[in-house]
Amino acid sequence: MAGEGSFDLAALHERAEAARVVIVGAGIGGLVAALEFARLGMRVVVVEAAERAGGAIRTGEVAGLTLDLGAESFATRGGHVRRLVDELGLDGEVVAPEAGAGGAWVAGVPGVGAAPLPRGGILGIPQNPFADDVRRILGWPGAWRAYLDRIRPVLTIGHADSLGQLVRTRLGSRALDRLVAPVTSGVYSASADLIDPDIAAPGLNAAVTRAGSLTGAVAALAAERRSAPGGAVEGLRGGMGGLVAALVRHLEELGSAVITSAPVARLERAEDAEHAWRVVLSDPAADPLDADAVVLATEEGPARALAAPFAADLEAEPPAPGPVVDIVTLVVRAPELDAAPRGTGVLTVPGSHRAKALTHASAKWAWVRDAAGPGVHVIRVSFGSAAEPPATEGLDEAGVAQLAREEAEALLGVPIPPDRVLGARRERYAQSQPAATIGQRGQAAAAREAIRGVTGLGAVGAWLSGTGLAQVVPDAVAEADRVRRALLFAGD
Repeated sequence: MAGEGSFDLAALHERAEAARVVIVGAGIGGLVAALEFARLGMRVVVVEAAERAGGAIRTGEVAGLTLDLGAESFATRGGHVRRLVDELGLDGEVVAPEAGAGGAWVAGVPGVGAAPLPRGGILGIPQNPFADDVRRILGWPGAWRAYLDRIRPVLTIGHADSLGQLVRTRLGSRALDRLVAPVTSGVYSASADLIDPDIAAPGLNAAVTRAGSLTGAVAALAAERRSAPGGAVEGLRGGMGGLVAALVRHLEELGSAVITSAPVARLERAEDAEHAWRVVLSDPAADPLDADAVVLATEEGPARALAAPFAADLEAEPPAPGPVVDIVTLVVRAPELDAAPRGTGVLTVPGSHRAKALTHASAKWAWVRDAAGPGVHVIRVSFGSAAEPPATEGLDEAGVAQLAREEAEALLGVPIPPDRVLGARRERYAQSQPAATIGQRGQAAAAREAIRGVTGLGAVGAWLSGTGLAQVVPDAVAEADRVRRALLFAGD
């Protein structure tokens, strides 16, 4: 080192080139973390248990069309994902949802059936209970009950721990069951009673205290969001799989390796060797990987199991299982859907249908519509939640396609005969507990603190950062930077 307060850049460069890093898991969090190390010349190997990289981002073929089979968009808040997309040279492929298709609907409303989900709300919580689109769903009794929120004092200054309890207390059960529960079930695969409002809607609790009502708080926050630049979500022409492919390609160009079908059995400390860590793969014929640092980018259970032998106070026992979700993508010939009769998709009142949500992808995304051609539509039907296994459980592929078609008919209000189905494909996702679940943030923070207490060990992923690329990407960058600095400045 050149002296206190300055650094020998040549020495730092040598350290970087000599450093070896292993990333366990090739989801977006793992790939982004790998890029942070590789861009400084560190030698990086990413190992993935599955046959493909990308995690929840999956692109595949259905009826000759290349489509998103998992995550189809990213939230624009913070600009973190867009900066990554631009850096990877994908800025010309960024697309926004179709503005003229209408928004989401909610189905299974008692006495109503299906209706457009009111606009301008937050997590389904409305601003004005007497607005026509709100009253249509709540009815006059429900609207008057929700209006009591405006005249009842806020008795508890501070915050509510449960979103469901907050909405039930302030607006009544109809607003909870018909507006909020469909959103939390569709977005988080969980009951609103299990959702922490501080995570799902940051600032909502404080706004309730300031406004003196829940609907007033939603109006204030919605106004702030409208004034913020950019839209809510964006996607990539050709599918979000393009982001995964670009990350892998860029890593390989920087000399890194991404190895799939390579599950990890355990980590070992190798203090007496040249490198501090040894990553032992499950395949006994595979050579172990030596590393100066390891970043765990798996789901919560495997990450805890790998880190527990080295991290004090980190429980190795499997966490409570998260929701299992099946997304069934249908390609159908149905000119009746050209008018997008139910907007870009449908959420369901829990218990009213076997599916929890549906996305009319060819109404939402112009690139999907153009690829499908006239009269052909792409529909994504979602099943499963934290409360119950997906209704597709135990069905063969023909049964899955039939159930998805029947649910699509019911939710879209348009007949789709079996001979109109051109292709169907199911993708299953076994998720960690949503980060917005009550208590999950504290558990994740404790786990991260324990892992950070181990030299040369880090962890990234949705179970730590929260669900969605807008949270996973900046968290992976920050965690990689922490581990990277420790490697470069060790002993300084």
